[in-house]
Amino acid sequence: MISVLLVGNGNVAAHLHTAFLNAPAINVTHVSSRDLEIIPQADITIIAVSDDAIAEVSSKIKNHFVVHTSGSVAMNGLKNTTRKGVFYMLQTFSKDKIVDFSEVPFCLESENENDYNLLEKLAKSIGKKMYAINSEQRKTIHLAAVFVNNFTNHLYKIGNDICKENNVPFEILQPLIKETASKIEELSPKKAQTGPAIRNDEKTIKNHLNLLDKKQQKIYKIFTKSIQNGDKL
Repeated sequence: MISVLLVGNGNVAAHLHTAFLNAPAINVTHVSSRDLEIIPQADITIIAVSDDAIAEVSSKIKNHFVVHTSGSVAMNGLKNTTRKGVFYMLQTFSKDKIVDFSEVPFCLESENENDYNLLEKLAKSIGKKMYAINSEQRKTIHLAAVFVNNFTNHLYKIGNDICKENNVPFEILQPLIKETASKIEELSPKKAQTGPAIRNDEKTIKNHLNLLDKKQQKIYKIFTKSIQNGDKL
């Protein structure tokens, strides 16, 4: 049995808490990051708070092994005086969307092999995909994730805006979104690229630009140029 203290109130903490409650080999306690006066001991203390709060929260915890869940903060960003580690899950977490942890990559880091083995055992209690990733690698993974997740989702938002402005249901684009995402399981993103930019279809590009407002035109032009120039802007 692994005892876990989970600190935090956000989406990551909530989803982890639910998952650990359903894991028979885990005994989990969940506390708020604002309530650190008296905290229980645990084999692993997981700090699932905002990046800016990691240093302050960790400095108040005396438990033997403390890890954070951030993709962009180095392991030494923890300010506890005991052992440190990272338990980063490469996934987007939303409040009302159930997460299948069996599909989530766990990026693990620790100061010694025994602690890594403990983190791996914890990850295996709810998931299947574990990777030994150091702080520098994790920063680059997080950066790549911003492009494929956060920026892509913003493009969905722009597509939704365009649909709304023209009385078209956004759901009509959902099969295309799903096919685009599934295609790169078989093809590289470069080989999967389609559309007027890669075809150098200037007539279609011009027609598209005429339908967009100035902010949308700027984004469209940046992406079109990047695609046509092989990412060399």
